[in-house]
Amino acid sequence: MATTAEPTAQQIPTLIHLAALTHLEGQIRAAKTVQELQFLSVNETRRLIPYDHAFLLSPSGSEKESCQVLNASSVAVVDRHAPMIVWLEQAVQALFRAEESKKQPMVVTEELLPDSLRRGWREFVKGHVFWCPLQHPDETVLGAWWFERDFAWQENDIAIVHRLAGSYAYAWKALSKKEQSWSRKVKKPTWWLIPIAIVLALCFPIRISAVAPVKVMAKDPVVVSAPIEGVIADVLVHPNQMVQAGTALFRYEDTTLRNQFLVAEKQLTVARAEQSQSIQAGFGDPQRKAEVPLKEAEVDLRQTELQYAKEMLDQVEVVAPQAGLLLYSDKSDWIGRPVTVGERIMEIANPKQIELRIDLPVADAIVLKEGAEALVFLNALALESFPATVVHAGYNAEVLPGDVLAYRVTAKLTEPDPRIRIGWQGTAKIYGEQGPLAYLLLRRPLTALRQWMGW
Repeated sequence: MATTAEPTAQQIPTLIHLAALTHLEGQIRAAKTVQELQFLSVNETRRLIPYDHAFLLSPSGSEKESCQVLNASSVAVVDRHAPMIVWLEQAVQALFRAEESKKQPMVVTEELLPDSLRRGWREFVKGHVFWCPLQHPDETVLGAWWFERDFAWQENDIAIVHRLAGSYAYAWKALSKKEQSWSRKVKKPTWWLIPIAIVLALCFPIRISAVAPVKVMAKDPVVVSAPIEGVIADVLVHPNQMVQAGTALFRYEDTTLRNQFLVAEKQLTVARAEQSQSIQAGFGDPQRKAEVPLKEAEVDLRQTELQYAKEMLDQVEVVAPQAGLLLYSDKSDWIGRPVTVGERIMEIANPKQIELRIDLPVADAIVLKEGAEALVFLNALALESFPATVVHAGYNAEVLPGDVLAYRVTAKLTEPDPRIRIGWQGTAKIYGEQGPLAYLLLRRPLTALRQWMGW
């Protein structure tokens, strides 16, 4: 029967270090960016090598140029203007310049540094220092470690650091190639093609377009205006209500008109009585007989006044001239309001016959022709767009509410949609003639420049 040997007490620390090394190298391979790898190198390396402080440095250019600290253990952001960081960069730069310390890790002592840096050593270094360059197999030195701790460095620590340095350097070089692959694909001789491509893109023909607010309006509505001058007493129907021909819409205050009709009726009765009296008296008195034509004319005048008063009284109640959808603001806007003859009060429209009114601001005006295409986006149907065609574009700009100067553009839907209601609003994108992309991008700046320069 097979048996498995359990590790001895002396083998357990070795197995723990081996597991930690395997886990750390797995993290190195799983790193996705150079920054993530650099963070691991100064923080996660502590799992295998005990140290107090760790710094990762990298030459900024060639080996003779200055170094800079990229990461520090237990620190999120490195302040490169701190006195210790400045001194550390100078010390590592000096180690890079030393021929004997370029490629091999080593324990650093004060004697290995130039005289100008030894004072900083005594001020900033509080233990034993181990320095290890991160060298790729192709002999490229990508950076260096600077470790500090209170006790001396042993041979097994140096061996582990040397092993990890190779793993970190290999991963560093691989991730750097991945991040810079896009720039290597564009070779230097082809950089001059970029401005040519930009110029060609700016010359690419596109349709000039403009965006403006749009509102759904009734097409050819019947206007219900005030037939007489007076005060509206009551509105008999609600807004947006379907009405039939002959339906009473609103009624005037009729006190004055009714009294005028009664007075005219009484005056006609008096005039007829005077006429009859003059006729009877004329048989015996020639002078009274001469007044008969005058009394007849007065009766005709009173008859005309009565007929006029009756016509005015008949117009106290206004009815719908045809069937359709009644459009007006609100009852409270008209009840008790005096109106003049011809003043627009209501509209009666066919809800199936609609058109689009687009208010194109002068600042966004483009050349439009009848039949130009447009795309309408209504607020009530935000997920859909509706193609339309321009029917008419106004020649003169009008001042709209909000002191906006705009052209009135009328359009119609390419395909009628029964869901669209009169009064809906949204945004319309109107397409004009074709032009280069540069014109679309620079149209407003050029307009502002011309106005400023006075061209």
